[in-house]
Amino acid sequence: MGVPAFFRWLSRKYPSIIVSCVEEKAKECNGVKVPIDTSKPNPNEVEFDNLYLDMNGIIHPCTHPEDKPAPKNEDEMMVAIFEYIDRIFNIVRPRRLLYMAIDGVAPRAKMNQQRSRRFRASKEGMEAAEEKQKIRQEILAKGGILPPEEVKERFDSNCITPGTEFMDNLAKCLRYYIADRLNSDPGWKNLTVILSDASAPGEGEHKIMDYIRRQRAQPNHDPNTHHCLCGADADLIMLGLATHEPNFTIIREEFKPNKPKPCALCNQMGHEVKECQGLPREKQGKHDQFADSLPVAEQEFIFIRLCVLREYLERELTMASLPFTFDFERSVDDWVFMCFFVGNDFLPHLPSLEIREGAIDRLVNIYKNVVHKTGGYLTESGFVNLQRVQMIMLAVGEVEDSIFKKRKDDDDNFKRRQKEKRKRMKRDQPSFIPGGQFSPQALGNRSSPQAISNPRQAAFEMRMHDRQNATPSSSPNTSLTSEGSPSLAGGIKRKAEDSDSEPEPEDNIRLWETGWKQRYYKNKFDVDASDDKFRRKVVQSYVEGLCWVLRYYYQGCASWNWYYPFHYAPFASDFEGIADMPSDFEKGSKPFKPLEQLMGVFPAASGNFLPPTWRKLMTDPESSIIDFYPEDFAIDLNGKKYAWQGVALLPFVDERRLRAALEEVYPDLTPEESRRNSLGGDVLFVGKHHPLCDFIVEQYKTKNTEPVDIPPELCHGIQGKLTLNENAVLPEQTVESPVPMLRDLTQNSAVSISFKDPQFDEEFVFKANVLPGAKKPAPVLKPGDWEKTNNDGRPWRPQLGFNRDRKPVHLDQSAFRTLGHTMPRERGMPGMYPNAVPLGAYGSPYARPLLGGQQQIPKLLSNLRPQESWRGPTPLFPQTPQRTAGAAPLLAWNRMLQAQNQYQPGQFQALGGPMGYPQRPEDRMDRGRQGYGPGRPYPLPPPSGRYSWN
Repeated sequence: MGVPAFFRWLSRKYPSIIVSCVEEKAKECNGVKVPIDTSKPNPNEVEFDNLYLDMNGIIHPCTHPEDKPAPKNEDEMMVAIFEYIDRIFNIVRPRRLLYMAIDGVAPRAKMNQQRSRRFRASKEGMEAAEEKQKIRQEILAKGGILPPEEVKERFDSNCITPGTEFMDNLAKCLRYYIADRLNSDPGWKNLTVILSDASAPGEGEHKIMDYIRRQRAQPNHDPNTHHCLCGADADLIMLGLATHEPNFTIIREEFKPNKPKPCALCNQMGHEVKECQGLPREKQGKHDQFADSLPVAEQEFIFIRLCVLREYLERELTMASLPFTFDFERSVDDWVFMCFFVGNDFLPHLPSLEIREGAIDRLVNIYKNVVHKTGGYLTESGFVNLQRVQMIMLAVGEVEDSIFKKRKDDDDNFKRRQKEKRKRMKRDQPSFIPGGQFSPQALGNRSSPQAISNPRQAAFEMRMHDRQNATPSSSPNTSLTSEGSPSLAGGIKRKAEDSDSEPEPEDNIRLWETGWKQRYYKNKFDVDASDDKFRRKVVQSYVEGLCWVLRYYYQGCASWNWYYPFHYAPFASDFEGIADMPSDFEKGSKPFKPLEQLMGVFPAASGNFLPPTWRKLMTDPESSIIDFYPEDFAIDLNGKKYAWQGVALLPFVDERRLRAALEEVYPDLTPEESRRNSLGGDVLFVGKHHPLCDFIVEQYKTKNTEPVDIPPELCHGIQGKLTLNENAVLPEQTVESPVPMLRDLTQNSAVSISFKDPQFDEEFVFKANVLPGAKKPAPVLKPGDWEKTNNDGRPWRPQLGFNRDRKPVHLDQSAFRTLGHTMPRERGMPGMYPNAVPLGAYGSPYARPLLGGQQQIPKLLSNLRPQESWRGPTPLFPQTPQRTAGAAPLLAWNRMLQAQNQYQPGQFQALGGPMGYPQRPEDRMDRGRQGYGPGRPYPLPPPSGRYSWN
């Protein structure tokens, strides 16, 4: 899931890390779509070596999208996933490796969050369906108009969990997809593809990080490999920094808030279900052709350059006069560790640290002030120095009280501003807005207005509406009796729903008042704050969690069984005496099996994905684990406003009780279910042109059952063990399509084989440093001493994209002329440059110098008006409201001033056309948008359309 609001904070504080993706679009020729040749150079002017796909970030938006109609069935979902991968591949175009990682069985610490999310999704889905049905019945009872209710099976996104039939089918489809692309796409010709499906344990992003760590520890690894990771979780940024690779980039969808969604009842835009009134849909457009279609806009992608983020952090974290040698790589690890305090997938964040309140900046400032006393860094290669962390946390604890009070003041100020805004909007809104053909139209709307029909009737209806809404003038403190006469008894009390203030959830903690710690522990843990033994137990569990998370990021999973056993976090001021707390974890722990994990994270409503006898354990009142599956549960808002921000108070699953209950139903599994319940591994694919292909084919011919090492010289330095795969893709064997709408691969030349990463001893420590031979990327940010050291006073030119020598896009004069025809020029019309003086116009700071002997035009300048510089001189006599051509000399794209002595000032004093002749009405009609004088060879541009800016 990542860290809420982390990416928003990061992109605002360090804006240069974001680069927009340049994407080549497929072309059509005679109705045939021409595929993109991804073997050509990357249009982003950078070449990536490895592309890693965190597949769960692709599966979810493809199976249940929010901004477009959902796929009708599972086959369409698979095709949507294929197209999404194709699009990412087209943008990145990796040259060595494509690694697809699907979430497998997660560690127990993550399962608690998965359990909370799935139970919450099931509860919210049921509540939404009940509310929708209730509102539907109310609208129909009032005579509202609603489309007939569609009876369709709702897609349960909980099936995107290891062990389900859906995930098993997805793995088969991806194997087919990889084989198809290796056979047909030239961009995949020399590519090594690794698929880690849901049967391989571990979260997708952490399987990717584990692969990178193990390859970096090999002698044949290229330290200048350019990595690109696709995923939407914010914690991928911390994971990328933890690799210490100099060339690491993240690609993700560009987040666009407030996307319009149709009402789930009437399918109309502009309101939600609770605001639906069942009104008939108004006609949209002349033929109403787009009324039922959603406004679908293709999602755009952005790059996050971690090398630029490292530049920012180097400037921010560099400290002088330290009692020890400054090491930037160690300070980056400390920064990653401090980010864990504001939230992660495994621990609740500390009450005093909110990322929206600048918690990371506060931690960094405290860190820089205290590091002189600590005598060193907080972490080293994923291991925490608790004595130094204690100094940081106690420093935060000293300002906790002021943090809570400031939070309350900020919240009150925000509510006050919102209340004033609502009152202002209520006061300023018009009392009556006409509808239908007289409804207001947005400025700049290019569609031609509809013809007015029966204006007398429309005017009559508007007058009657105004009379009905009119009320007798009376004092604001008087009310009307039943006869309509004013009453002196006072005004009627306003209903609660008419109030400007919104209902606020009750806050029993009141962190801004004295005694907050006592109230917190009493309400959240049901213990007294003076119970030091319990508080120390909570702190010890939290400290263990910090050590576990950092180890997970830098070394891999330290324990599959550990989890934080509380719903809430302690205070920073409670972190006393943590230096001697143990931080070791049991060795040799094993992950859950897929179906066991389903029993640990699924609510009873999703039990249909489990075997019948297993499902019964969720619903049978006599079940020994029935308490693990409550039908309803409380959600503690914990000081938040929305339910999704709250804490789901679910009971924790007891692993021993769960395994004991499952022992009785294990014999009921079918062979297919037993196969899905087993743990698997990764599969490596190559095409016939890959140097490793013949080596793999030889292993199948000799039927060698022993694992063999990959020759690194045949596979871009990749190392690991290969073993024969039972369901392998083999050359000259048909690959059957699991999707009926796609063809079988009858002429296959790709091959697959089981792959295992290089193995190390359990005590081995992966070093968190930059590898020898790695080249530091060219700097992107402006040097701090640029003004002092640059030559010839050259201004700093910011870098756009990956290439500093990239030529910036510019508009020539013909493009400016086109803009003049297409952009609105009326007074008050919105536009990108409504008040700007045109380029090249006299008096503009960007005006080109006049040529030798060229005279200025003072009379012309005296006629300029501030917001109508696009419209030309003021006429001396009334004219019809039609556009004239007299503004030509003022336009930026009109280059009359460049002709030496071609025009004299007196020529521009005439009132009609640009050459001093009166303009005929028919000329004004024919040349309405912009007139050209005699001798102008420029043709009129089309009335509308899209233009190339290159």
